[in-house]
Amino acid sequence: MMTSSENAAPTESEGERTTFADLGLAPEVLRAVTDVGYETPSAIQAATIPTLLEGADVVGLAQTGTGKTAAFALPILSRITPGQGVPQALVLAPTRELALQVCEAFESYATHLPEVHLLPVYGGQAYGQQLSALRRGVDIVVGTPGRIMDHLKRGSLDLTQIKYLVLDEADEMLKMGFAEDVETILADTPKEKQVALFSATMPAAIRRISQQYLNDPREIKIQGKTQTSSSITQRYNVVSYTQKLDALTRILEVEDFDGMIVFTRTRGDSEQVAEKLRARGYSAAAINGDIQQAQRERTVQALKDGKLDILVATDVAARGLDVERISHVINYDLPIDTESYVHRIGRTGRAGRTGDAISFVTPREQRLLKAIEKATKQPLTQMPLPQIDEVNATRLSRFDDAITSALGETRRIDAFRDIISHYVRHHDVPETDVAAALAVVAQGKTPLLLTEDDDRKFERDRKQAAKFLEDSGSGRGDRPGREDRGPRERRDDLRMYRIEVGRRQNVQPGQIIGAIANEGGLTRDDFGRIQVRDDFSLVELPAKLSAETVARLEDTQIGGKSIQLREDNGPGPRGKGFDDRGGRGGRDDRGGRGGYDRGARGGYDRDDRGGRSGGGYGGNRDDRGGRSGGGYGGNRDDRGGRDGGYGGSRDDRGGRSGGGYGGNRDDRGGRSGGGYGGSRDDRGGRDGGYGGNRDGGAGRADGKRKPRW
Repeated sequence: MMTSSENAAPTESEGERTTFADLGLAPEVLRAVTDVGYETPSAIQAATIPTLLEGADVVGLAQTGTGKTAAFALPILSRITPGQGVPQALVLAPTRELALQVCEAFESYATHLPEVHLLPVYGGQAYGQQLSALRRGVDIVVGTPGRIMDHLKRGSLDLTQIKYLVLDEADEMLKMGFAEDVETILADTPKEKQVALFSATMPAAIRRISQQYLNDPREIKIQGKTQTSSSITQRYNVVSYTQKLDALTRILEVEDFDGMIVFTRTRGDSEQVAEKLRARGYSAAAINGDIQQAQRERTVQALKDGKLDILVATDVAARGLDVERISHVINYDLPIDTESYVHRIGRTGRAGRTGDAISFVTPREQRLLKAIEKATKQPLTQMPLPQIDEVNATRLSRFDDAITSALGETRRIDAFRDIISHYVRHHDVPETDVAAALAVVAQGKTPLLLTEDDDRKFERDRKQAAKFLEDSGSGRGDRPGREDRGPRERRDDLRMYRIEVGRRQNVQPGQIIGAIANEGGLTRDDFGRIQVRDDFSLVELPAKLSAETVARLEDTQIGGKSIQLREDNGPGPRGKGFDDRGGRGGRDDRGGRGGYDRGARGGYDRDDRGGRSGGGYGGNRDDRGGRSGGGYGGNRDDRGGRDGGYGGSRDDRGGRSGGGYGGNRDDRGGRSGGGYGGSRDDRGGRDGGYGGNRDGGAGRADGKRKPRW
């Protein structure tokens, strides 16, 4: 039985405002909270901390950025008994970034508890460091399900003394395919323990886990009017893909920001954008799955310390990154799903602070913009691109500030004053002209001010922006336009890999994504198409995977079996069940590789009435005249010939095909004497050709299809 409590945090109207001192925390923990600077608990903290301190199980439903980490970390530190040499608390997080963030939070709250030892356990870090810490003894383990499972199989992690277990962002863990691992870990822990489950949503799988593994949990639901914080100002700018960098530069010049995260869709874009921003004088660095974990941690620390102003990232940083000085989030590329948008902009406006989120929207992405507004229940305000006058005014203001700052350096000014005076006396030039000449030298070849020519490239984007507003006003914005239905692009940055798990191991595409993404430091955008076979699976991954990443992924396990990742050099992926996880290609990809390919060679041809299938795995569903050159599956509806091939015919009603692989679908009169394809409807002639006639009539035996007319 689950007891429900909605927004249990007291409000000021109920009396005095609740403080952390009122929640019953241990004195050492309360001192640490005060040191950090927290004064008033958030709604989820005020409702959850007393409940956990009482020893009850909790199911907490709240959006990201509401302070869930402190809601479970503070009670655990208040109740734990350190120094026992075995883990007493286990926190499961979906990604390594979130695991590290949670561990850092624990450390900040445990500053006055020096005997408490913590350990983050996640993929991508060497086992040796983790094994050494486990041998020395730790009290709290924070980790990802995949690496926790590895340690359990090695026998290096003892969960028999676990008293507190937390599932953080449980819905994301299940979405990444960790459901089986989570249940295995839960089953390996003692029956008598306190469990806290936190999730932004409550799907059926989460509810089932709470009913099975939690003891009469109390459900604490923090109601919110929107999925995104009201303290975040959300705006969008209509800009074509080719003009995004220039648009970003203008926004950086006009906006007053402290720290910023710029989200791109691919790792290549993150590196390119960071490099070009550095070339334009900004302090920027990229963070993505290709960068080593140690370097990523140093980059994030530089952002926290103020040594770095702009972090260009893929969604790998969207989870768990909490840097106080982040005032702006820029969606350089819109995410492919609305949930990622919510998590991205949640990196700013945290813990009561205000923030700005600006999204670049191309003309083709109007529908996606509407979906984001619908999901967040907040309209995004269109932001006009900064005009020339605004940019020039900002540049002149900074130029003035630079002069004022330089005048404050008295010693250096005195030294240069004599030099300038000497030049003026000997060249008879006004001092203002000398100052202007020095400004030219300092500025270099880059003009200080923009001109009208610099603005012409944005004329088309401004027209599109006006059209956005017209469509919104007329209610046409929700209707799919013709421009939204362009052909899907093939990705040439991916390569096919094979893993040795498949349907026999009950593997689902979500599990493959979760395991590989977590251990290899990849994101959803790094995956292409996935096909799960009986004993193995094929998955498209970035072509530039480092040897170290491939070696690490070779030992990754799914469902208890090593995936043995290696590059696939076999025929192209074909057949039913070819799932697209990269956002491109897929079912309607009529020119691509694999999937429901209606025009390409091989694959699962849904309706191939005359083409050739050159050796696909799947066979033809409805092959009415083509040549089937060795497919394993046979024809689903072959009513004509008696088939001597591998698959056999489902319904043989007519003539007999003398040894051909394919057989005839409907041979009501003629006999096919040894041809591979046979005729679909050969009512008169006798055909021994390879291709067969779709409608042969009485005299055609040239192997060509009769024109429709």
